[in-house]
Parts: sequence; structure tokens; C-alpha cells
Amino acid sequence: MTLIQAIILSIIEGLTEFLPISSTGHMILASSVMKIQDDSFVKTFEIAIQLGAILAIVLLYAKRFLQGLTIYYKLFVAFVPTAIIGFLAYPFIKAYLFNSIIVAISLIVGGIVLIAIDKMVINKKSNTDILENITYKNAFFIGLIQCFSMIPGVSRAAATIIGGVFNGLDKKQATEFSFLLAVPTMFAATGYDLLKTNIAFSKQEIILLGIGLIIAFVTAWVAVKIFLKIVENYGFKHFGYYRIIIGLIFLIFLKF
Repeated sequence: MTLIQAIILSIIEGLTEFLPISSTGHMILASSVMKIQDDSFVKTFEIAIQLGAILAIVLLYAKRFLQGLTIYYKLFVAFVPTAIIGFLAYPFIKAYLFNSIIVAISLIVGGIVLIAIDKMVINKKSNTDILENITYKNAFFIGLIQCFSMIPGVSRAAATIIGGVFNGLDKKQATEFSFLLAVPTMFAATGYDLLKTNIAFSKQEIILLGIGLIIAFVTAWVAVKIFLKIVENYGFKHFGYYRIIIGLIFLIFLKF
């Protein structure tokens, strides 16, 4: 992996991790376009730079995480389904679903769903005054719907936002709950992947990892700030259109 490739992948990770457009899908597509060799370091790099994106959320929402334990209980309940199903399904997903065709189709289907959801929530009122008061039942079902994001291209953010809307949250609350739930989910997934990776890094690879973490952190911080404003003013439909367009473009790219 070259420095330029590392920078591009890190920017893509930071920009897409918390948007409903699938960071994993974009990383797979970008690696395919740039013809990056899928070796052990590349796999570790793509996993490790997620920590930079997670840190952006931790710092942006530090005040909420420090307000009390209630939000932790709700996030834990939402995390449980993903932890169980993810652990059991991990080998199958890695072996059979990580390919460009699956990603492109998932992007298109997810885009159609987002556009439909956007029409449903234009004037939707929340059933919950603040996120901390979301019921344990609703938190659990949001976590259950998050499990669909294990399919590359579906998007963890898209799945949890859709889950939040269907469980009584308005679009802003659903988006913020998605951000908060990303912390335990991504820490667990990233940690599990890194534990299964057993390689020694060269000096150049350590430098690439450091650069990647910083770039992913900065771009994720910016992306989250902008995303919240877009959701409040315009909803989710534009992300749905984007998913459909990028999915179709990549299907054409794969064919020709």
C-alpha cells in the first residue's frame, strides 16, 4: 500500500463511517478500483483506522457520555443482538459476503429504502423526549435491525437510523442514537478483528497506520457535524439517491 492509497482510504473511512452510505462498501469498492493488494497489513489498516473515526464520536458526544449511566444501559441492550449474531455469523460473512457485487446491490437496495423512509419521517414526531428515555424494548429492536449491517454495503448507520425511526425516534434522534451505538459496536468489532490479526509492522507500516488514524479522526469529525445539519434540513433522501447512483456505477464498472 502506498502513502496516497492510505490517505485516500482514510478519508473514505472518516467521511463514510457514520453516514448511511456504507463505509465498508466504499472501502471495498475503493480498494478494487485502486487495485490495492488484499494482504494482511491492508486488512489490518482498514480495521485499525476505524478507531480514529470512533474517537471523533467519543469526543463529540463526551458530555452526553458523562451525564449518567442511563444511556450506557440503553446502548448495552441495543448492542447485545449485534454482539451475539455478529460472533456467530462472522466466519460466514467474511467468507461469502465480502465482494463487490454484494456491496453494489446492497447500496442500491439500501438507497431505495432510505428514500422511502425519508418520506415517512418528514413530519414525524418523536415518542421520546430525550434519547436517555428510549425504552429498553425499542433499544433492543434497533440493535436487532443493526445486524443487517453485517452485510457489506448495507451500512451500520443506515440500519440503525432506520431502526430508530421504526422504534419511535424522529430523524435527528435516530441519527444521534446511531452515532452513540457506533461506539460499543465498532470498538467490539474492531477489537475482535485486531485480535484475530497476528502480524508484525514495519516502520513504514506504523507510519501509515498513524497517518490513517489521524486522517480518519479529522474527516469523521467534519462528516458528523455536516451530516447532522443535512439531516435536519433535508432528511435522508439525498443519501439514498447517492447510494443508488454509486451502486449502479460500480455494477457498470464491474461489467465492462
